[in-house]
Amino acid sequence: MQHSATAAPATADTLFGHPKGLFVLFFTEMWERFSYYGMRALLVLYMTKHLLAQIEQGAEVIGFATLKSGIEAMFGPLSHQALSSQIYGLYTGLVYLTPVFGGLLADQYIGQKRSIYYGALLMGIGHFLMASERFFLLALLFLIVGNGFFKPNISTQVGYLYAPTDMRRDRAYMIFYMGVNLGAFLAPLVCGTLGQKVGWHWGFGAAGVGMCIGLAVYHFGQHQLPPASLPARPQRSHAGAAKPERLTAEEWRRVVALIAVCTVTVIFWGIYEQQGNTLQLLADRQADWHVLGWEMPSSWFQSFNPLLIFVLTPFLNRFWGWQSRRASEPGSIVKMSLGCVIMSLGFVLLLALMQGLPAGQKLHWLWLFACVFFFTVGEIYLSPIGLSFVSKIAPRKIIAMMMGIWLLSSFFGNYMAGYLGSYYERIGSERFFTLMIALSLAASVILMLLARGLRRTVQGI
Repeated sequence: MQHSATAAPATADTLFGHPKGLFVLFFTEMWERFSYYGMRALLVLYMTKHLLAQIEQGAEVIGFATLKSGIEAMFGPLSHQALSSQIYGLYTGLVYLTPVFGGLLADQYIGQKRSIYYGALLMGIGHFLMASERFFLLALLFLIVGNGFFKPNISTQVGYLYAPTDMRRDRAYMIFYMGVNLGAFLAPLVCGTLGQKVGWHWGFGAAGVGMCIGLAVYHFGQHQLPPASLPARPQRSHAGAAKPERLTAEEWRRVVALIAVCTVTVIFWGIYEQQGNTLQLLADRQADWHVLGWEMPSSWFQSFNPLLIFVLTPFLNRFWGWQSRRASEPGSIVKMSLGCVIMSLGFVLLLALMQGLPAGQKLHWLWLFACVFFFTVGEIYLSPIGLSFVSKIAPRKIIAMMMGIWLLSSFFGNYMAGYLGSYYERIGSERFFTLMIALSLAASVILMLLARGLRRTVQGI
């Protein structure tokens, strides 16, 4: 159904050249991402260092025995690291599966603003449930379902602030993406430090507080947003049956193009998300975090990426603007292909470092920072460009659902990250990093081929 809010609000109500509603969404998403990345920074460390040991000593976690039996029925007996990796992949994957259904429900029944409220409340409950080992899996369930309501609808509302032809749209998504990364930068510093230095549940509780702040920002700033996007009533035929709007042939081609691109980006996310999984373990076990006699928490590793987002995004925006003036700026899909190549360079550096590392010696944390530099540039070339790509070519009548489809690629990618990560100890770090390089380059080639094929059949690519 077509939403009632598809154009920009009054242009006079602006801040830094953009509608003020953009900054409401910026800070709402910033605090939501603070809560998500704060919890994620601790998740694998919490399981490998605390939770699984507690379970072996008799602690009860509702549903855990059933989950472990199901995973090991498919993959055989697993070590603590391998089991934690599988759970990490299931959780972070399902976080990106439920937005498909959340977007569909918002499009057809409850509207985007109401969906955001539902999602924020459910996620807040989930974070506070993490205070008890017993409710660990129930907490993850609340977070998964809540994110499904929240994530596709907050991203879609950015697009509703601008008319379809407004050239500020791409820049708006870059600003919005910086809000994502501001939350992701602060989260490990606050939640990670509390979790590792004070107590695990202090870190998880701080993530819950962040979610509550995000909900408050959205509630008190909603007057700056477009009118509530409740679904329009469907037209009815004389027989009284609903008469849904059908997609045109051109719209179907756009849907197919989006699904094709999303399918390939699964590989990118499966590799990229190792930062929260196997690379976090490497940072904890094989990196030296001492600075002037003080040891930083290893979870600060996950602040490198969002910090670099802030530093690098303005330079890349100017670089793309320079390319545009010279009529040499790549299209969206080509940029995403380049992102895969650039990300692979981080694993090339990591592989070289591990091969040259003497036995018993640890990597200086600055080397990990250098590797994350390449991961970050690759991400900027793919992730915000993908959001803008969806907002530009998705049929308006199903745009929230198509945003959910984009996030669905992260579901499969995050599960792939967990599955691949379960081989980290089995095949050794050097062979594991070689596999990451090969998969990155394969994804780049496929995207480049798609860019050539789709350009002939879909307008606007």
